[in-house]
Amino acid sequence: MSELPAELRTALGTLLEGRGRGELAQRARHISQQYRANTPSARAVAGSSDAVAYALSRMPATFAATVAVLSELAARAPGFRAGTLLDAGSGPGTAAWAASEVFADLGAVTLLDGNPAFLELAGVLGDGHAVLGRAERRAGDITKFGLAGRRFDLVTCAYALTELGDAELDAATDRLWAHCGGALAIIEPGRPRDYRRLMLVRERLFAAGARIVAPCPHQRPCPLATPDWCHFSVRLPRSREHMRMKGATLPYEDEKFSYLVVARDTVAATPAHGRIIGPPEASKFAVTLPTCGLEGVGKVLISKRDPEAFRRARRLDWGDPL
Repeated sequence: MSELPAELRTALGTLLEGRGRGELAQRARHISQQYRANTPSARAVAGSSDAVAYALSRMPATFAATVAVLSELAARAPGFRAGTLLDAGSGPGTAAWAASEVFADLGAVTLLDGNPAFLELAGVLGDGHAVLGRAERRAGDITKFGLAGRRFDLVTCAYALTELGDAELDAATDRLWAHCGGALAIIEPGRPRDYRRLMLVRERLFAAGARIVAPCPHQRPCPLATPDWCHFSVRLPRSREHMRMKGATLPYEDEKFSYLVVARDTVAATPAHGRIIGPPEASKFAVTLPTCGLEGVGKVLISKRDPEAFRRARRLDWGDPL
């Protein structure tokens, strides 16, 4: 299970000092309801207390999903170097923290968000971190920001497009790609609505010359038909405070997400030959893997009659390359 780095957990714990846990939990539940209604964070998170409540309740899941996605980028493009990062729609800097865990060579970070409460909190949380403590924090709208033509090795956009209206997606996509000099990773909630919109983004990026790195094992249109949608899951542990913020009883959480990683031609990347796009079904005699590959969507049956293949198949999980 993926969990927040110790330095970030300590910083979040410090934020609790002198604050009422019950009030923060109430604010966190209210913000969650607002997000489910697709309310932009600029309205859902109205001040420092809201930003802290959001961070305590949402940073663990966003971090875990982003680490999973960036780890896939690192696996598919082992020579990729993320010297510079633009975290667009950064919130409190969650994706930047994830990038610093995955890419040891991360050097310069720019955080872009339209909510000053998030940018302020990002500065507090990153204070003392070797890289994030020096991060540039910029106020901006992801649909029309401009950074003087700068391009970044890595651009992340985690759980930010979901806040936009359909008519704003094209502008945001163009802005993200214009500032990408290497790879672009987009992570969205694992819901049918967000997946369908992500496929529109995928088409636009592909038309602009982007190469798909993950999760798709091909450059073709997505073969999934409604009501199916491509999404994945990552399990993360819940601390006592995280459980309180979420009003939860289980000591873990399964975060569902959809994602897309694309790159410019300068990035040497090898897409997976196939991808497991759902939970495997295992019995004593066989493992059935729902897959997406060059031939489209299907199921692969691995029988116990092939002991080595069966052993390997039992170790595979949802989201793994095949």
